[in-house]
Amino acid sequence: MSPVPEPRYLSVAELVASAQALAAHEPGVCALRQVGLSSAGRPLHLLSVGHRRRAVLVVAGAHANEPTGGSTLLALARRVLDERELRADTSWHFLLCADPDGASLHVVTPAPRSLLDYHRGFYRPPQPEQPEWSPSVLPPDRLPPETRALTGVIDELRPYLQVTLHGTDLGGSWVQLTRDVPGLAEPFAKSAAELHIPVETGASDAAGWPASGPGVHVMPGPGSDVAYPSMPDDARRSTWYRVHRYGGLTAVVEVPMWASDLVDDPAPHPAPAAALRGLAHRLLRDALEVERVLAEALPRLGDTDVPLLRAARWVLEVVPGLAADWAGTAPADTTMAYVGSVDAFGRRLPLRAAAMLLRVLREADDRAAPRLERLVASWCDAFAERFRARWVPLEHQVEHQSRTVLAAALHARERVA
Repeated sequence: MSPVPEPRYLSVAELVASAQALAAHEPGVCALRQVGLSSAGRPLHLLSVGHRRRAVLVVAGAHANEPTGGSTLLALARRVLDERELRADTSWHFLLCADPDGASLHVVTPAPRSLLDYHRGFYRPPQPEQPEWSPSVLPPDRLPPETRALTGVIDELRPYLQVTLHGTDLGGSWVQLTRDVPGLAEPFAKSAAELHIPVETGASDAAGWPASGPGVHVMPGPGSDVAYPSMPDDARRSTWYRVHRYGGLTAVVEVPMWASDLVDDPAPHPAPAAALRGLAHRLLRDALEVERVLAEALPRLGDTDVPLLRAARWVLEVVPGLAADWAGTAPADTTMAYVGSVDAFGRRLPLRAAAMLLRVLREADDRAAPRLERLVASWCDAFAERFRARWVPLEHQVEHQSRTVLAAALHARERVA
């Protein structure tokens, strides 16, 4: 795996400082304000550019372990300031970080040099604590303050388009839409090709969804079957659908940190059912290794209700059901790309649980830490080798995500005009 060059990912503090500088430099056009507080009392900031009623909302930092969005958001804000035509009939609003508490716990943001470096400081909260996903698993009176702040912004702005900036550690780029945006697939594919970023044509996150073009997936409507029945969430109850109250839609734009050309092969898989059963078996086996370390160390740990441990245990809890889903009937027309995406997902889950548990064990100076450290290192190496991981320069990650946002804004505006 090639080393990561500068520039580097930005911290939340750096994002806020940059947004403050933009607002101070263009006070007549640009404004920064606080729209809420996190569970731990950290401020959530919204940067607004322009004054038109028609609005686009861009959200970064919904997942703590996906750092590209902050850099993209800042690049977009600067571009909207520089190019008057982008704000001629539209105001742009940028939620700098939807989960600042999570961002404070994912400690490798500046410049991970390898998958191992990335996972050494890994953190991603359990789904009920994720701002966008909590409404899909929690009742309204238990939603975290980050979610209430985000939905409050949506209700205030009533955007015709919400774009939420996501990413993956290793794989390709894809888009998820809550409603189709005709015309988006072509500029998305062109940008990815120009920047040598593979398009993840069979993303497991969008399994079974209709596609309006390679890598551009449209979420099925209410009443449709879900691909993985065991998973407790439903995207149709997430904050992505809040904008539908006002006639809008949401685009989720994913970009990889490390790319793999194994996730864009549309050819039919020759033996999908056997392949998915094998991946399910490996997922269970790897998760069991982590569970054994956890069971051994747990009696020696003090407070077990800490974010890293809650998150690791949540990952392990979803594994059995997900493995059963995969071991069932293979989806019709299963492609090589889809099996590759499931392969990556199956490696990712136990690795994340192990990485977060390792941080807990290191903090406690527990004797099981070296064993888990060897496991994390070997899994990272195997992941990178299996998928022939190659670093996507940060400027390419940001440029591709920015281009896709602008294309989505243009074509979605034509849709609602």
